[in-house]
Amino acid sequence: MLTIRFADPDRDAAGVLAVYAPYIEKTAITFEKDVPDIQAFAERMKKIAPQFPYLVLEEDGGIIGYAYAHRQAERAAFDWNAELSVYLRMDRTGKGMGKPLYRLLMRLLELQGYVNFYAVITGSNAGSIAMHEQLGFVRCGHHVQTGWKFGAWHDTVWLCRRAAEGAPAQILPVSALPAGQVRRAFEQALEEIRRSAE
Repeated sequence: MLTIRFADPDRDAAGVLAVYAPYIEKTAITFEKDVPDIQAFAERMKKIAPQFPYLVLEEDGGIIGYAYAHRQAERAAFDWNAELSVYLRMDRTGKGMGKPLYRLLMRLLELQGYVNFYAVITGSNAGSIAMHEQLGFVRCGHHVQTGWKFGAWHDTVWLCRRAAEGAPAQILPVSALPAGQVRRAFEQALEEIRRSAE
């Protein structure tokens, strides 16, 4: 059975890290080079989860994917910006699960009041770039040969998506989101994932 829920860093750090670690060890999709230990990874999650959505996708109780957002830049004028990420277990990529999970993440960020969504993607990751473009992101930057991993330089492509216009509203923490709207957003994402898995 498939479920989506908010992550619990103490409970989920090991499962989330198990999804993420192969991307560190085998790919340039992330520029991280060393797999963090579980305690350090849980601390990362704890810093993010009170303010931004941190979602886990489970199948029969085991984590097979996750998506989260974090602050895009530090100055106060950037308060309405978020940088987004999604990872699926490597044997679950290409099965239509990532896009609904990402769409859910964006919906929750919109409910919070975030306006500008950013993704920073390794230039060779054509599949992720295409997914973002299908979700309404546009290319807004290209950093040439900016990351060194596995004996080669890698580009990064910046993509952005604007969720609203005009003066922004105050940002709500995740815990302040209307429960009914959150529940409906989760249900819609799950239904989309289930349909794609059929």
